[in-house]
Amino acid sequence: MTNDQDSFLRATMGAMDLVYNLSRRLVRSREEAEDLAQDTYLAAFRARTERRRPQRVEPWLATICLNLARSRYRSRSRRPREVALEEGAAVVGEEDPEGAALASLDRDALHLAMWSLPEEQRVAITLVDLAGLSTAEAARVMGTPRGTVLSRLHRGRRALAGLLGSAVQEVGR
Repeated sequence: MTNDQDSFLRATMGAMDLVYNLSRRLVRSREEAEDLAQDTYLAAFRARTERRRPQRVEPWLATICLNLARSRYRSRSRRPREVALEEGAAVVGEEDPEGAALASLDRDALHLAMWSLPEEQRVAITLVDLAGLSTAEAARVMGTPRGTVLSRLHRGRRALAGLLGSAVQEVGR
C-alpha cells in the first residue's frame, strides 16, 4: 500500500458508519445501501488526489454519497421498477417476539415516515440529525444556503412528528 492510499484510508475510515447510515436513508433496501456506500468510497478513492484537504472528510463523503444516490434515482426512474423481498422477516426462535415486533414497527414507521417526506427535507434531516453534520456542512453538501437547510429541517421535523404521532396512536389501539 502506498503512502497516498494509507493516508486516504486513515482519513476516511472513521466515517464508514456515517456513509452507510446516510446510504441507508437515501435508498430503500439494505443491499442497495451497501452498494451505495461501497460506490461512495470507490469514487472518493478515485478522487483522492483531486480534492483539497478539508479539516473534516465527512461533508465531502456525504456529498459524494448524495450525488451518487441522486444519479441512481434518475437512472432507476428510466427503468422498470424492481420489487424487493420483504426485509426484516421474523427470525425463528427469537426470544422476545412482542418486543421485536414493536421495535420493527417503530423502525418501519420511521422508515415509512422518512420516505413520505419530500427529498429535500429527508436529505436535510438525514445529514443533520442522523449523520451529525452541522447545518453549515449540510448546506455545502446540498448546495443550498444554510437558511434553506434550517427551513427544510423545521418543516421535515414537524411533518415527522405528525406522521410518527399518528403511527404511535395506531400502535396504542
